[in-house]
Amino acid sequence: MKIRFDLEPSSLEAKIHNLFQLSAAKIRSIEETWNPALGSPVFTVKGRYASRGWTEWTQGFQFGSAIFQFDATGEAEFLKIGRSRTTEFMAPHVTHFGVHDHGFNNISTYGSLLRLMNEKRIPEQPWERRFYELALKCSAAVQAFRWSPTADGDGYIYSFNGPHSLFVDTIRSLRSLAVGHQLGAALMGENDCRISLLERLSSHLRSTARYSVYYGEGRDMWDVRGRVAHECLFNTTNGTYRCPATQQGYSPFSTWTRGLAWAMCGFAEQLEFFGSLSDEGGLEETILRAAQATCDYYIENTPVDGIPYWDTGAPGLSKLPDWAERPADPFNPYEPADSSAAAIAAQGLLRLGHCLDNNRYWQAGLTICDTLFQEPYLSTDPDHQGLLLHSVYHRPNGWDYCPDGSAVPRGESSMWGDYHARELGLYLLRIIHNGIYLRFWS
Repeated sequence: MKIRFDLEPSSLEAKIHNLFQLSAAKIRSIEETWNPALGSPVFTVKGRYASRGWTEWTQGFQFGSAIFQFDATGEAEFLKIGRSRTTEFMAPHVTHFGVHDHGFNNISTYGSLLRLMNEKRIPEQPWERRFYELALKCSAAVQAFRWSPTADGDGYIYSFNGPHSLFVDTIRSLRSLAVGHQLGAALMGENDCRISLLERLSSHLRSTARYSVYYGEGRDMWDVRGRVAHECLFNTTNGTYRCPATQQGYSPFSTWTRGLAWAMCGFAEQLEFFGSLSDEGGLEETILRAAQATCDYYIENTPVDGIPYWDTGAPGLSKLPDWAERPADPFNPYEPADSSAAAIAAQGLLRLGHCLDNNRYWQAGLTICDTLFQEPYLSTDPDHQGLLLHSVYHRPNGWDYCPDGSAVPRGESSMWGDYHARELGLYLLRIIHNGIYLRFWS
């Protein structure tokens, strides 16, 4: 990508305000039309949000978006939506032993509400505080319970695929363990064995950095520094690593760009978190190495405007000459772009740039924001329920809606893409107005 060094956060303020103005109407539209019996909204089909059974991993983004809307604008109706819907619908996610998505669902809701109380943005209510804290403690312990040990003495929180499966996505869901540890929680095992959430968080970070991220050290024939494997498979009998894999990418040996973005954002925010601890356990070097490798790979393998295609090895890219030397084309007939990956990646670049005082990463993040926060990616159509257009969910399974006559999905939104666009806008608004720095913990 071509990094713009002329951008300042303040130069994006008008675009961010427009984003939240559009966002308000879209949240209201979903509130008015969504039937909870259908499950969580996942992505849009012809501009209307629909569900898609796999796991219920997007509901926290739905209600967390309303909380971000209040945070950014002060509009009380959205706080009411976020609070009431969290209380009404999120309890099953707190004790869901079948998924690795606790950070996505519960930090986005209970965690955001607790953060607002800690920041004195909402009134202090002791019973309400304890309610949020209890949910977050339980969620962290439940997530930590999904544990597979590895032969090297570490381990990982296994994905919904089973104990053999480490997803790179889970690194952003580790926020649940971090907040649970901060609140003094632990996982209690047999014979009252107290299992540290921080140790499980640290171990999972090391495993993700070791197995999911490549460093150009000859690990296999496609070992390129910063490349990411969506899934890593292990022998559950003895914990040995077997091979890379993928569920949503093109191949185990190419890079699914949303998986890359999860790694960029997850490592960057964990670098911030461990930097806040009095004893970070020697992990900062490991986290920093992975964060820089993944962010560098994104910069070096993304079109000039900062919007990636869905996989760096997608076969149709061969039909788009010099695709990395020009802006992404979400309307091309060969491969879809993925704006949701861009929104997640931008936050990782901004956080890493802020943490290191590194202008290259910071300006790369602003470059992506400048592209995302306007058409053709920002949805200005009042009849479209999505906020961020040209998002991709599961290309190999063909789950994304393709317009008539096209074999390539485009023009649709995802709940995680919309959520992360709002989080990105809120992050920058706080920078612009010298507000409290936006963190997942407080």
